[in-house]
Amino acid sequence: MDTTLLIILVVTIVVVIILRLMLRSFRQRQGGMNGDEEAPPRDEATPIARGVLVPGKAEGERVEKEEKAVEISRVYKSFGGNEVVKDVSFTIAPGEVFGLVGPNGAGKTTTIRMLMDIIKPDSGEITVFGQPLEEDTKNRIGYLPEERGLYQKMRVSDSLVYLAALKNVESSVARARAEELLRQVDMLPHKGKKISELSRGMGQFIQFLVTIIHDPDLVILDEPFAGLDPVNRKLLKDIVLELKGQGKAVILSTHMMNEVEEMCDRILMIDKGRVVLYGELAEIKWRYRNNSVFVQCEGEIGQIDGVVGRKEHGKYVELFLDGETPPRKILSQLVEKNLRVDRFEVSTPSLNEVFLQVVGKEQ
Repeated sequence: MDTTLLIILVVTIVVVIILRLMLRSFRQRQGGMNGDEEAPPRDEATPIARGVLVPGKAEGERVEKEEKAVEISRVYKSFGGNEVVKDVSFTIAPGEVFGLVGPNGAGKTTTIRMLMDIIKPDSGEITVFGQPLEEDTKNRIGYLPEERGLYQKMRVSDSLVYLAALKNVESSVARARAEELLRQVDMLPHKGKKISELSRGMGQFIQFLVTIIHDPDLVILDEPFAGLDPVNRKLLKDIVLELKGQGKAVILSTHMMNEVEEMCDRILMIDKGRVVLYGELAEIKWRYRNNSVFVQCEGEIGQIDGVVGRKEHGKYVELFLDGETPPRKILSQLVEKNLRVDRFEVSTPSLNEVFLQVVGKEQ
């Protein structure tokens, strides 16, 4: 090959390589300015989730982390030298109705106010969705305080829209959501009325709607059933369970044990500022069971080994066991007697009975 042609070929190849390198560099700079730069490689099995940065990863790379809606760790609070909350710890998961129960003055409302950052704990740590409580986090919370209060001269729909705006909800969105919520609770015909024109129960329900109108991820209800009639109480319970189904975390603070028993997955019982019970409701009721069984059958039960007492309850009888005989042995003896057993149930106490047992011991 002619030497001149060879030189031209080599120079051409070198120029092409240089141009390609310059073009690649230009595209990378443009991608960086437009936000289109190729993301650093990641493990495809690792999902990406909102707002959780993993230490050691490239900036902006987000991976899924199981969030706790609430985590309170070793919190103390005193007023005037009197400890009202003493070493309280618990967690709440998304999609859970959590019962905060205890007698009046036990420290429930103080605990909630610390969680809401209304008052500061003396010590301990409180996080909401994995973060200390800040203004952005507060917009993810709906709080119904025990002390009710609405602008009495404002109309129902205006109250809902105005208070939603305080949570950064756009006016058009708030108005549409207010209409839908009022329709759900059959109060749409009252949207033009002033708050002062409503009954006490209706006003209380409007305050509940104010609590959830901004679609919060955490809903805190302090004595929400006080003053409601049975119909509105059931309606409120249905809405709370619907919120749970949507993955919301709900804190239900009340002394009405039957409502807690119907709705809550786990409970924390507090007395004199201290935690006296904490865990799954079913496990707690089993732990405080009466060591007895309810039996309904055709025929005379007669003598049963391991039974130390019995109590008639109309159609069924409660058999009290000696503490060593398991319930299944009682059932076996009934079957051996050729009795038709229509009901055999291990007795578990109501939450109210557990409450009286636990709080009574603490007095």
